[in-house]
Amino acid sequence: MPSLPALPRWLPALLFTAALGAAFWRIPDVAAPTFESPPPAAPSRLPPLFAAQMLPAAGAVAGAPSLAQLADGRIAAAWVSGSDETATDLAIYFSLLGSDGWSEPRPIANRESTAGGLFAHIRRVGRPQLYVEGTWLHLWYAAIGIGGNTNVVLAHSVSTNGGRNWSPPARLPTSPLAGYGTVPAGPPLPLADGGLALPLQHELFAGHGEWLRLNANGRSLDKARLAHPRRTPQPAVVNLDARRALALLRDAGPPPGWVRAVASDDGGTHWQAVPDPGPANPDTPLAALRLASGRLLLAGNPGSEQAGMKLWLSTDEGRSWLLRRGVGANDDCSSPALLLSRDGRIHLACVSQGRRILHVSSSEAWLE
Repeated sequence: MPSLPALPRWLPALLFTAALGAAFWRIPDVAAPTFESPPPAAPSRLPPLFAAQMLPAAGAVAGAPSLAQLADGRIAAAWVSGSDETATDLAIYFSLLGSDGWSEPRPIANRESTAGGLFAHIRRVGRPQLYVEGTWLHLWYAAIGIGGNTNVVLAHSVSTNGGRNWSPPARLPTSPLAGYGTVPAGPPLPLADGGLALPLQHELFAGHGEWLRLNANGRSLDKARLAHPRRTPQPAVVNLDARRALALLRDAGPPPGWVRAVASDDGGTHWQAVPDPGPANPDTPLAALRLASGRLLLAGNPGSEQAGMKLWLSTDEGRSWLLRRGVGANDDCSSPALLLSRDGRIHLACVSQGRRILHVSSSEAWLE
């Protein structure tokens, strides 16, 4: 029986490429995203209000606070605390603000629980980000392995009972490299189709902001880079209407010194650099918020962390900013988180002296 001719060496590679192309051809197009339109601008009716208090201590150091409002109106806070900034005993702590003040913080994620959920070796956890979606309370956070921030994945957990119990964490894929190098950078923005857009910081290479789009089931749909010619990680993002959004970025230099900005006019699909808005910033985290009046609020450090937290207002969609208030002027206060509660109050959380979380509740009238 005659033998079959040998196949050319290049044929398997050609067939694989053709199959891969056919698979990509069959992937359905993802509809262009739009944001949930912000409510119509209206003046705040609250009088000038200001109150400040420290959250209960959970460890020797504290960092990376996040705020959210539950369906029952209570304010929730999550932050990282432990014996040292790089210690393996770092855990994500959770507390609720009730009529009698902040509850005793309790850990909701640590290296052991995260390693068990992700089936991976985890050295520590960090960068929590809370978000309320109906009766669900989401928690995204960084799960850091051996090698530091270059070996970090994005973990996601959910509570359906106001933070009392949490689902085992699951890894959220964010790149072809299994999602390595991405950490949460700020609260997500709701999309009109029921999905979310989550700002990220990519740390695997030079460090830059990213934009991850999730569908209504929490599945990753696509991702965009918040392109800027400088090294600008950790975006603080606000949407201006259904199509437009503004991302304010810390400038990692060299030399650092100014808040940078990128903008999108197609629902976050593409981003481009816009003229720098002006406030000074020494490569420290920022937080941004759209107020009930339609003005934008920016929180950050203008000179150094020891100079305290400053609050700027913008009446022209972030093109220019006016310094309005300072928080902790005689104290170090950094890593801000902002929240506008349903009663119109502005909530700010920041890290005081690297050890405690300071919570400030104020009104838009107080900013004036």
